[in-house]
Amino acid sequence: MFWRLFLKLAQNISVLVTISYLLSKTRIFKKAMRLKNSWAEKLLLVAVFSAIGIMGTYTGVSIKGALANSRVVGVVVGALLGGPFVGIGAGIIAGLHRYLIGGFTAFSCALATVAEAAAAAWFSRKESPKRLSWKFGLAIGVGTETLQMLIILAIARPFAAAWDLVQTIGLPMIVMNSIGIAIFLVIARTSLEEEERAGAVQAQKALEIANITLPILRQGLNEKTAQEVAQIIFERAEVEAVALTNREIILAHVGSGCSHHLAGAPIMTQATRMAMEAGEMQLAEDKGQIGCRNKDCTLRSAVVVPLFSRGEVSGTLKLYQDRDHGIGSVEIQLAQGLAGLFSTQLELAALEEQAKLVTKAELKALQAQINPHFLFNALNTIVSLVRTDGEKARNLLIQLGEFFRKNIQRGDKFVTLREELEHIRAYLSIEQARFGDSLKVVEQVQPEAEDWLLPALTLQPLVENAIKHGIYPKIEGGTVEIRCWIEGSTLRVMIGDDGVGIRGEKLEEVYLKKNDSAQGAGVGLSNVNDRLKYLYGTGLTIDSEPGHGTRVLICIPG
Repeated sequence: MFWRLFLKLAQNISVLVTISYLLSKTRIFKKAMRLKNSWAEKLLLVAVFSAIGIMGTYTGVSIKGALANSRVVGVVVGALLGGPFVGIGAGIIAGLHRYLIGGFTAFSCALATVAEAAAAAWFSRKESPKRLSWKFGLAIGVGTETLQMLIILAIARPFAAAWDLVQTIGLPMIVMNSIGIAIFLVIARTSLEEEERAGAVQAQKALEIANITLPILRQGLNEKTAQEVAQIIFERAEVEAVALTNREIILAHVGSGCSHHLAGAPIMTQATRMAMEAGEMQLAEDKGQIGCRNKDCTLRSAVVVPLFSRGEVSGTLKLYQDRDHGIGSVEIQLAQGLAGLFSTQLELAALEEQAKLVTKAELKALQAQINPHFLFNALNTIVSLVRTDGEKARNLLIQLGEFFRKNIQRGDKFVTLREELEHIRAYLSIEQARFGDSLKVVEQVQPEAEDWLLPALTLQPLVENAIKHGIYPKIEGGTVEIRCWIEGSTLRVMIGDDGVGIRGEKLEEVYLKKNDSAQGAGVGLSNVNDRLKYLYGTGLTIDSEPGHGTRVLICIPG
């Protein structure tokens, strides 16, 4: 009987070991090894380990009105890997199940099951699951099973029957169940080490790709740089396709599907839109979840990771496979690692670009301080007024001095709307003296908006552009309109004119950073656009129709 009991318990342990191996391949088990489970996942773990405990009860051997079983393996391992909540929860369920089976040891065994789980959780409270060795598991098994035998002796009656039972089942259960717990921990640690090795390989691959691509991304993310980066990733990662997007269009797509996932085309997949809206990784496990509208697309699964710049989603990185459920932890870790590195580099590139813009703005402002054309025209206007209207000439000299004084003091990064408008008025007074009645100005400013902060040298370039390129070429002259109001939590400023308007190709130059023709105090429409995009994420909104004028809208959040 003694050796037959050993053999039967060994068979039970082999079944539980097989279950533990299969369980070790699941995502929830690997998360349990890091104690990073949600409450829903903890409840699932309670169900899993209590089921293992109940299975250990059902496969037990009936001896002398009791059961020689392996119930302890499930609840103790649950406590070691899932923590006190999982272990004690599994112990209560498995213990209650044992109590309902009956027998003279029903209550003592049920109580012992909960006590063993609590003891295992207490002894392992300072150890991470991934640091638990087989020796520790063996010791915990011996200790908890010894505790069970003591509880049976203390509670089960008659005592003589309890003593006889413990003499029969004690050693086989202590030895075999302790070995089962130890093997369970070995499998768990092996699974975790395999995952960590795979993670290390992916980290090394990500760093290799990063070392090659980061110098490219220093130029920012556009179709040219995105194509180079996607090609590098495709050549080194075992994926079917690689894509990069901004918030609106596909910047590059390399690999399968490139015949219809074209660079410059609008974003085609629903998974990409969801990743940008949620700001979180999206895993598409079949073609339907990818959401590509092309019915012949061979891409069947994907991981889409958002790229961030200044805390906002600026685009996505996508890795594809050509089979359902083809994206595993390897691809996910690689995509997340690369996205993090790329986001950091894009942030640095944006900072470098902003530094260049600030330097450029300062140079333009310095040019305005001594611009010979503007100064020559202003002085000529004043000289012509000296003989006819001395008081007006005097006022213009004051305005000219005020204009240059404020230009010299424009080092502040932010100024109030009131200060910016005063600067504009000084500029306009000089220009109106030059152009006379052919230049009219309409100003509507909500009083509450005057204390709103905005970047210095933001509005004056727009007014200058309206006069020089909108009103001045128009023979009969025209009107510049300045409107400032608060809408919700945003300051809105509209600078408009009824001049000649901007042709389509010129308007495109503003957005493509090609327009650097602004003279005088202005830093150029394109520079203002870039500065606003950097600071707030959105630039100028320009509405222009040749022959009818231009409207430029700025939105400054509070």
